[in-house]
Amino acid sequence: MADVINNLSDINELAVSDPCGMIARAEERYDSALNKIVDVISNNHSIEIVLLAGPSSSGKTTTANKINEKLHSVGHKAYTISLDDFYRNSYDAILDENGKPDYETVNALDLDLLRNVLESLVTQRKASIPKFDFDTGLRTDNADEIQLIPGDVVILEGLHALNPLIHESLPARALLKLYISVSTRIYNDDGSVLFTKRDLRLVRRTVRDFSHRSSSVENTFSMWDSVLEGEQKYLAPYKYCADILIDSIHNYEPCVFKTRAIELFKAVDKESIWFDKTQRLTKILECFETIPESLLPEQSLLKREFLC
Repeated sequence: MADVINNLSDINELAVSDPCGMIARAEERYDSALNKIVDVISNNHSIEIVLLAGPSSSGKTTTANKINEKLHSVGHKAYTISLDDFYRNSYDAILDENGKPDYETVNALDLDLLRNVLESLVTQRKASIPKFDFDTGLRTDNADEIQLIPGDVVILEGLHALNPLIHESLPARALLKLYISVSTRIYNDDGSVLFTKRDLRLVRRTVRDFSHRSSSVENTFSMWDSVLEGEQKYLAPYKYCADILIDSIHNYEPCVFKTRAIELFKAVDKESIWFDKTQRLTKILECFETIPESLLPEQSLLKREFLC
C-alpha cells in the first residue's frame, strides 16, 4: 500500500474533490494490514493466542474484533478476550499515591487469575472467562467458558497484553504479538507538525467518551495526563517486542471528527483550566475541510469504535 497522505493541503484537496475515494483508500490500507495478520495466523498452525496491545484510543477493541471476524471468514474459530475483564474487584484495587484506584498499572489486573486462564487455554484447551462490571466495580468469575479445538485462536486485547508478566509462562511458539497505535503525524505545508499522534488520539477519546460513556470534555482531559503516564510506564517498554506494528491512522479522520469535537470543545467554559487546550485543538481542527460522517462505511474502525 502507498504511504499515508498526511499533509494538510493534500488532505483538504482530497476531502473536497474525492472524499469517498479518500475514505476508501484509508480503509483499504488499514484492512490490508489486518489481512496480512490473518495470513500469518493461517499459515502458522502453532499460533493459539494473539496478544494485541496499544495505547488509549488506538482502536484495540475494534481491531481485535475485525481480526476475529476475518479469521472466521477463512475457517478459524476465534475468541476475543478483554484484559479489562480481569480487573481486581474494587475493594481489592491497587491505590495510587493519592489513595485513588490506579487502573493504569498492570497490577490493577488479577494477574494470577489471568495467567491461570491463559495457561489453561494452552495446556487444557479450555478455560472459564470472567466479566468485569464497571458500574459495580465487581468481577464475575466463570462468566463464560471457552473450549478450543485445533485451529481455534484466542485474541487477548488490552493495554498490558505485551507485558511479560502476562505471557512469560506461555510457549513463545503459541503467541503472536501485535501493537497498534496512531503512528503517523499530520503536517502543515511548511513541514511543522499540525496534529501530533497523541492529540489525534485525544480527539478520538473525547468524542468517544462523550458519546459512549457520558463523560464530559473536562473529565476526559483531567484523566489524560495520567493515561499518558501509564502508557509510558507500562506499555512503551514492550512496543518493540511486538511481531507486527499496526498504524491505525485514517488520514481523513480530522475532517470527520471536526464537527463533533469542535462542538464539544466550544461548550467548555472560559474559566475552565482546560479552556486553552480546547481552543488550541479547535484551531487545528478548523484547518480541515469537513467530511460528513454519513460517508463512512459501517465497518470503519472510526465509526465502530468512536462515532457510533
